[in-house]
Amino acid sequence: MRSFATVLSVLILLCAAGLSAGAVSAQTTDPGTARLDDVIIQARRSGAPMWTVTRGDSTLVLVGAITGIPRDLAWRPDELEAAAARADQILLPQEGRASVADLFRIIWRARTIGQLPQGMTSADYLTTEDQARLEAVMAGERNQDWRRKSLLFLSFDLMRDKAGYTGERGGDDATDVIRRAARRARVSFRPVGTVRGDEIVQSLIAAPQSAHLPCVRAALAAAEVGVDAARDRAEDWRALRVADVIASPLDRALNQCWPWGDPEIAPQLRQQWAAAIETSLISPGVIMGVAPLRLLAEEGGVLDGLQARGFEVVGPAWK
Repeated sequence: MRSFATVLSVLILLCAAGLSAGAVSAQTTDPGTARLDDVIIQARRSGAPMWTVTRGDSTLVLVGAITGIPRDLAWRPDELEAAAARADQILLPQEGRASVADLFRIIWRARTIGQLPQGMTSADYLTTEDQARLEAVMAGERNQDWRRKSLLFLSFDLMRDKAGYTGERGGDDATDVIRRAARRARVSFRPVGTVRGDEIVQSLIAAPQSAHLPCVRAALAAAEVGVDAARDRAEDWRALRVADVIASPLDRALNQCWPWGDPEIAPQLRQQWAAAIETSLISPGVIMGVAPLRLLAEEGGVLDGLQARGFEVVGPAWK
């Protein structure tokens, strides 16, 4: 059952690491401008990184989110809820939609997805140097099952157990806050796109172990920082130190691992976001959204792209 639970946890990560872009369109009338100002001021007070881009009478608002915020890390989600409640429409991260058949396929292939091929261990895939790093990180572990675990799930374990990443078990993040506010205020919201369950399952089954080597190396770097890696990242997020979040070993690891490191799923996620942002820039009304911070602020990401096109991007420094 443990391997099945691990597989399901990976499927959940698609939603946890999903994307979302938001746009806010300002009306030219004074009431509309005042309402837009309220949205921007309240969102900025929350402590979540946020940027605005104006195009004519449309203003795009992007809130950068991370997952795995420690439950005891205080930030001001009430301000972000208030801002979201004043929006006309909200775009949320992609949804992974799995059928009963997809779940049965996961169960049937759990051994293939969660374990290395029979008789193989991590030492058969990692370089001597990386295996030595792994041995050092795992020293003291009485259970040696990690040696035979698939490289993808070994990476998730390193991030969770050694780097302190809580994922869905963490406290409310910006996506949770905005979704809750939208329901309460009866604001229209929808996911920016979907990924079919059969595509998710196929990506997990078909990928060779070698495809996960960059993920393991990045997860090892995060694990070597220790359990404070996740808290340091979250503290930087709350303090709007965007470049430090992007540079953190844990954030780099999450970007190298599934789904963002998957050559089939990742381009699909990014393309859905690119299309959503283009639509948001010409849509009337106040539209708000939340997107993974790295998608926005990484080199060559959304913010760099908007700036390169001549838009004035207003918000915290991201590089």
